[in-house]
Amino acid sequence: MTLFLLIFNLLIYSALNKLFKFNPKRNSSIKISIVVAAKNEANNIEFLINALVNQSYSIDNFEVIIVDDNSKDATFINAKSICSELKNFQAIKAENKIFKAKKGALDLGIKLAKNPYILITDADCEPEKEWINSFACGFENKNDFLFGIAPYVKANSVTNLISRFENLRANIIVFAFSKLGFSYSASARSFGFSKTAFNKIEGYKNTTSTLSGDDDLLLQEAIKFKLKIGMVTDNNSFVFSKTKNIFSDFVKQKARHTSTSFHYSFKSKLLLAIWHLLNLVSLFSISLFPFSNLFIMPFFIKLIIDTFVLNNFQNNFGYKINPILFMLLQLNYELNLIYFFLKGLNFSKRWD
Repeated sequence: MTLFLLIFNLLIYSALNKLFKFNPKRNSSIKISIVVAAKNEANNIEFLINALVNQSYSIDNFEVIIVDDNSKDATFINAKSICSELKNFQAIKAENKIFKAKKGALDLGIKLAKNPYILITDADCEPEKEWINSFACGFENKNDFLFGIAPYVKANSVTNLISRFENLRANIIVFAFSKLGFSYSASARSFGFSKTAFNKIEGYKNTTSTLSGDDDLLLQEAIKFKLKIGMVTDNNSFVFSKTKNIFSDFVKQKARHTSTSFHYSFKSKLLLAIWHLLNLVSLFSISLFPFSNLFIMPFFIKLIIDTFVLNNFQNNFGYKINPILFMLLQLNYELNLIYFFLKGLNFSKRWD
């Protein structure tokens, strides 16, 4: 068991080392459409628009379409007011949607998009200035789908610390596995695809088994069609957003994400099951310590390896978490996996 865990982590470490090798900065000029589904984001939409206005990418080579999905606040009014002063921005209302919730709003925006490449982000996000250009370079490398790094902003709360660590831990696995040829997940906060590829997989048509999964399940469809999936890891291409302030809201968010994983391919679920099982068995091996001193070894080997990998790559994912906290946070993360799995089984299918 410990040997298999060591092999897995060696592969992860090697994959991330290759992934984050220096890539020379390039400039692109391909045409891109950015589509954002917004729901009750009146307090955030201005920050997103400002971040997009300040992109290094030429204003002549991208457009922004903000789709208000029946907000109960001033999201549409605020977005419409700001966009009216920007020639390449527009705000519309999500009317006559084919699909429910967020997917329906995104689908409307994608159909209105004039350009051959689409970028997706959320209304409460703030992309760094090289975000569009980095994705454009990725598309020029003939990638059909791309996903980038989307870290959470640091705040002074336990919920924020747990959320940031969970995001770091999950992304290390997502990006390493994808580099190894086993893509399975992506974040809608930093996600893109060619319109041709989107139409080839029939858009969101085959992702309606759950209201969530506008990112993960779309990627699963791309895998079925053997499309080329790439990653964006360039400097100044992160997409930052805030974490939930209340732990119960964080739990709800994670339950939604976990419920989406139930609809992954068998291959993806099997790989993740093996990985998490190895980690959980190593974690709980310490409970057998009274029977033999040997059972303490898998537990400490796991925590040492986790700390080494996390500390070596956390800067690459936009984090600076004190390594002293890693052991406690890692234990919490593994236990939360079980809790979120159980919560995901009963997740309420609703986009808040």
